[in-house]
Amino acid sequence: MRKVFVFIGLLFSVGGVAQDKTLQLDSLFSGLYNKQQFFGNVLIADKGSIIYQKSFGKANHTSNADLNAESVFELASVSKQFTAMGIMLLKKQSKLNYEDSLRKFIPELPYYNITIRQLLNHTSGLPDYMQLFTIHWDRTKIATNSDVISLLAKYKPAIHFVPGEKWEYSNTGYALLAFIIEKTSGKSFGEYLQKNIFQPLNMKRTLIYRRRYEKKTIPNYAFGYVYDRNKKQFALPDSVNETAGIVYCLDGIVGDGSVNATVNDLLIWDRALYTEKLISKEMMDEAFQPGTLNDGKKTNYGFGWAVEEVKGAGKIVNHSGRWPEYNTYIERNIEKDKTIIILRNHEAPGDVLKKTRQVLYDLKEEVKKEMTVSPDVLKQYVGEYELVPGFTITVTVENDKMFGQATGQNKFELFAEKEYLFFLKVVDAKLEFVKDEKGEVKSLILYQNGQEIPGKKK
Repeated sequence: MRKVFVFIGLLFSVGGVAQDKTLQLDSLFSGLYNKQQFFGNVLIADKGSIIYQKSFGKANHTSNADLNAESVFELASVSKQFTAMGIMLLKKQSKLNYEDSLRKFIPELPYYNITIRQLLNHTSGLPDYMQLFTIHWDRTKIATNSDVISLLAKYKPAIHFVPGEKWEYSNTGYALLAFIIEKTSGKSFGEYLQKNIFQPLNMKRTLIYRRRYEKKTIPNYAFGYVYDRNKKQFALPDSVNETAGIVYCLDGIVGDGSVNATVNDLLIWDRALYTEKLISKEMMDEAFQPGTLNDGKKTNYGFGWAVEEVKGAGKIVNHSGRWPEYNTYIERNIEKDKTIIILRNHEAPGDVLKKTRQVLYDLKEEVKKEMTVSPDVLKQYVGEYELVPGFTITVTVENDKMFGQATGQNKFELFAEKEYLFFLKVVDAKLEFVKDEKGEVKSLILYQNGQEIPGKKK
């Protein structure tokens, strides 16, 4: 009889821990929402069981509709894992190999010795297509993936490095992967993913959707909003000068973005990746392995997933997504089977991920050591750094303190960890300033959510 009581006691104990985490998470997200620092949907699961799920804010300010668990969000770059899965399914079907050349599928491109694997791993060295559209595209027209290829073939921008030599995040690579999926399968990108991923997994609310390019209405759609500083209110990015052109003219491009889904469907996706419903375990394991550079060094990116080891948590695969109106994130702890899904549809500064991890894994907050940097050194970093067209980080110095301000967001102080490396306290992010051979600051690297995103000084 004693064993029975011990077992029941353990059940109550475990349940109490889960309930305590639920309360902590609700305190965290509700507190951020009350301070206008979080708007969106949250789902957090432990071994597939939801321990916290809630919606905060509006899906549509015009109709005054609230967000709910079935609201559909644009996933932005979280879409890349679905593009990667599309390629892996074609590999499973023996329709391509990871070592195949890019030019096997798109021979008009002037880029040699680039493989499918390098496109998946972000080690191709391909230039950013968004820069081309900033210079050479009529922003009153909506571009598609064919237009990306046409501009690359016509203007032939140089690669940034020898393929496989470095790691550099590339939207271009994933747009080209989507085109390869279409050419190899004979179906549109949306049709292929719908038939081979979304329908088999019963992800009923997930689809490829381009709101401006496609004239259709998605029920319970979570519109994305940026903060209009002139009108001092949230607005659709289409009506704000800084974002209107870019969200319109690039709306037809798929692969690097364009998947739309709910938090519930993303949990279905998460659970399916532990099975062999789509591909074998061996193939899935390869997707979660860091890429290898020509010199044998490892990157922090697999096939559509960032890969990192988090102290106190274990091996985590994740991906974030950002577009002028959306900020999305999915994290899978593949050792402890914990899942974090956060979909935001309003620009807001709240530090979500770091604090969520602290609750979920009982982590203590790491106190960063600050150092003092002379005002003369700080002034070297002043300027605008463009991460993608339409999204910059502006660095300023005021009263011997340095501040960073991203497009459409508030200004926040930057604190020195090293003379060239600064961190923010409002979010878990760092900025590293990079000098050229002459000692002049020419770029920065944003470190956030396990990713490294470069920005050139304008």
